[in-house]
Amino acid sequence: MFLGGCATGGWMGQSPFESQSQSSQPARVPAGFYRVNPGDTLPGIAAAFGQRVDDLAAWNNLPRTAMLTPGQILRVAPQPGVNPASNEGLVVRPAWPAYGQVTRVTDAGSNNVKGIVILGRPEEAVKASADGSVIYVGTGVDQYKSLVVVKHGGDVVTGYAVNGDVLVKEGDTVKKGQPIAQMGADSSGRGTVEFEIRRAGKPVDPLAYLPR
Repeated sequence: MFLGGCATGGWMGQSPFESQSQSSQPARVPAGFYRVNPGDTLPGIAAAFGQRVDDLAAWNNLPRTAMLTPGQILRVAPQPGVNPASNEGLVVRPAWPAYGQVTRVTDAGSNNVKGIVILGRPEEAVKASADGSVIYVGTGVDQYKSLVVVKHGGDVVTGYAVNGDVLVKEGDTVKKGQPIAQMGADSSGRGTVEFEIRRAGKPVDPLAYLPR
């Protein structure tokens, strides 16, 4: 595989898939909470932190379709002592979501790794990198049409931004290697998938998790 350079802003601009430390916020928020940024939605924040939208709404006494206000503080983790069964376990060495040339995705103007882009062919399958449940299927960001987020054990989620068809829906359980979407053609006619791994809402380098 070829590792090249690629500087983009990532899937979701300023949040919820951005680390809070990277955004310009007036003060830190306590662990388990998140300060809303412009453009954030409840489903997007829930996906970023590996939670169900209904749980996030209940923890914050909000309707599922609530409009959020920038600066608003939301609870994004259960109260201490609450340990849902869906949060048990850890993800260990998931498989590649697709095969092809790989480029790193970094924060614009920095070397902070956000994820990778895998190049392939249009309509090539994009596969779940590990067992989990689909917690978000929604519109993509920037050049991508769709974003699929899968929650695994513990506080780990993986995301797949694609231009092709999505083969799963929210609530589906998926197995490692199961096709969840298809690559679609980019402006150059190549198939691509942008892949990220998040732990507790913060990006980690996928190359540290995925076998070569």
